[in-house]
Amino acid sequence: MAYTTINKSSDYFRTKIYTGNGTDDRDITWDESSNMQPDMLWSKGRSVIDNHSIYDIVRGSGLELRTNTTDADLSRTNNIQALQTNGFQVGTDSQVNGNNSTYVSWGWKANGTGSANTDGSISSTVSANTTSGFSIVSYTGTGSNATVGHGLSSTPKMIIVKNRTVSGFSWYTYHTSIGATKNMYLNNTDTPVTASDRWNDTEPTSSVFSVGTNGGTNGSGNNMIAYCFAEKTGYSKIGSYTGNASDDGPFVYTGFKPAFVIIRRTDDPSGRDWFLLDIKRDTKNPVKQNLETNTTDAEVASERCDFLSNGFKLTNGSGGSNASGANHIYMAFAEAPLVGSNNIPCTAR
Repeated sequence: MAYTTINKSSDYFRTKIYTGNGTDDRDITWDESSNMQPDMLWSKGRSVIDNHSIYDIVRGSGLELRTNTTDADLSRTNNIQALQTNGFQVGTDSQVNGNNSTYVSWGWKANGTGSANTDGSISSTVSANTTSGFSIVSYTGTGSNATVGHGLSSTPKMIIVKNRTVSGFSWYTYHTSIGATKNMYLNNTDTPVTASDRWNDTEPTSSVFSVGTNGGTNGSGNNMIAYCFAEKTGYSKIGSYTGNASDDGPFVYTGFKPAFVIIRRTDDPSGRDWFLLDIKRDTKNPVKQNLETNTTDAEVASERCDFLSNGFKLTNGSGGSNASGANHIYMAFAEAPLVGSNNIPCTAR
């Protein structure tokens, strides 16, 4: 049975859905009563065809990255205008606040603006939350094989890196189930690429992750940003499962009731999307309102699963999330632990 010291997952991760009104300097607050500043915020329009946007406290105010493009940092003063103590502020941009359009934002808490880290051969600025296993890492690439400190004191199982300076580089993504000899891209449907110049064929450790010579993870003189995720019992789970193409699909044990799950099939040569599912857009099972990290598409009801007290279960035979004999990777965060340190079990949906 999964016990955790994180009894309140909403101290570290939250989801917010809201309807736009087109007004400037609008404060969006979480539904929970207690405060949580999102040190990284990922937003997407649900009813509109538009870009994903990621803002974080380390890069600073007004700088946007888009998971569905290869753009470098964009200066966007009328999009996400501020990350606040209990939410965030939006401007008039229709990407985040169009009148009568609907939106979702996911927020993670790190540890403020960051501090110097010299664990790797490349010095980095790191905002790390060692309790929840999430860090934001800023560094300048060298173009040579190197290591970068991530500040987590535990080994990250998913790392997402973006070149902030030069457009044209994808979102380079390491996942523990694929390994450091391969790489995936958050912004497209490509199958994993085998290449040593991404992660230098070296698995991350409890203090550093490795980068090769590729400009996507280590562009010489380029500003880079990395989002690092380590597993924490009862709060986050990063792994893989094998599909069966049945409405009675596989059950994936996480040890908590999920609040958010990202899923990607890895072995289809024709390519597959990354799916984003959460409990706010679907308040009861099945969870089916889907957004894709690699497209501008509006929300559609497609992939289906049930969020349970201790994991999630696939409930249709979709080729994207439950193909027969196929490998699928995932990352999940908790609404509530199965059993917290207070020994109180959570309830099913």
